[in-house]
Amino acid sequence: MKILVVGSGGREHALAWKLAQSERVQTVYVAPGNGGTAKDHRLSNVPLSDPAALADFAEKEGVALTVVGPEVPLAAGIVNIFRERDLKIFGPTREAAQLESSKDFAKAFMKRHKIPTAEYQTFSDLAAAHDYINAKGAPIVIKADGLAAGKGVVVAMTLEEAHAAIDMMLADNKLGDAGARVVIEEFLAGEEASFIVLVDGKHVLALATSQDHKRLLDADQGPNTGGMGAYSPAPVVTPEIHARALREVIMPTVKGMESDGIPYTGFLYAGLMIAPDGKIKTLEFNCRMGDPETQPIMARLRSDLVNALDHAVDGKLDQVELEWDRRTALGVVLAAHHYPDTPRHGDVITGVPADTDDQITFHAGTKLQDGKLVTSGGRVMCIVGLADTVRGAQQKAYEAINQIHFDGMQYRKDIGYRAIK
Repeated sequence: MKILVVGSGGREHALAWKLAQSERVQTVYVAPGNGGTAKDHRLSNVPLSDPAALADFAEKEGVALTVVGPEVPLAAGIVNIFRERDLKIFGPTREAAQLESSKDFAKAFMKRHKIPTAEYQTFSDLAAAHDYINAKGAPIVIKADGLAAGKGVVVAMTLEEAHAAIDMMLADNKLGDAGARVVIEEFLAGEEASFIVLVDGKHVLALATSQDHKRLLDADQGPNTGGMGAYSPAPVVTPEIHARALREVIMPTVKGMESDGIPYTGFLYAGLMIAPDGKIKTLEFNCRMGDPETQPIMARLRSDLVNALDHAVDGKLDQVELEWDRRTALGVVLAAHHYPDTPRHGDVITGVPADTDDQITFHAGTKLQDGKLVTSGGRVMCIVGLADTVRGAQQKAYEAINQIHFDGMQYRKDIGYRAIK
């Protein structure tokens, strides 16, 4: 069978890498793909990103299943377009993807269905937003309502930071339409975890737990990013918290979407804040796998992903069980010079080691140019190490990183520190 993976990042490389391992698969197309997917003989890059053009391609090539990686095509309705043509695709419809594409939609949904989340209010009026922040004080969280490629959340530790974030979004329009409305919510203390499941409309299949590192610099300092590294499993998600997340967040979300007339299918990612007393609140929903969480999760998945997605598309997820590598997988993101603000493109990348059983490189912002691998995005690649302990997996990842070079390369030296501590 032929499979199409939509996207160009590290998440899509990891999904395509895993799907290509299935004995049932003849070709995995990646649209548009990156330098890493271009170099893999089992994968084939397709220079397309428009949803209608991708549907044309899937029809013409007889693609049996399409898997959508990023949020932008989901928000644009790629699933609606494919389904209208009777093409099998795994992902939420445009309507269901509002759980991610509109923070206000998600917060109102959670309030309506009694899903635990932070107290909030939504504003498009500048003065009212500033007044609300003065009334509430800091720390406080400001979120752009729309999709902002991981740059739409400011955790303001002071009132000055909070007011500056409001001005940046509402007055200066730095995030365009995404920041024309803002959601301001209470700051939650605790430890974050990424809880990702497959959903077929009714049934849910949980993936391995993971924890992301959002801040650019060691010890969670510096600006928020799309994610600088992740590891799986996440020790903070104990069996009790796992059960609680399914019971209090995931199942009420799936049932709530169904009762609202917008059944949810696809990957569902709940960003959870776990308080010291074990109580959980939902920080956000993503309608896709996380990046960089996908990379360590796929590195640990032993089962055939094609089989699981096939069952998901057919509404039979309750018939699937997944088997996991018992080892810890830890991924470290290598970012381009001046990421996240204005990442530089075109730096030549050298020294990328060949993959082994305990070390895998997933590409993101890379491309082949005149036969050379060069940077072409903010997050360039994610290096995953696998070992019996978090510290061992961390060591494997950094061993590989020591061989890689490109000008301006930046990365955190402490991925996994919470689990090690």
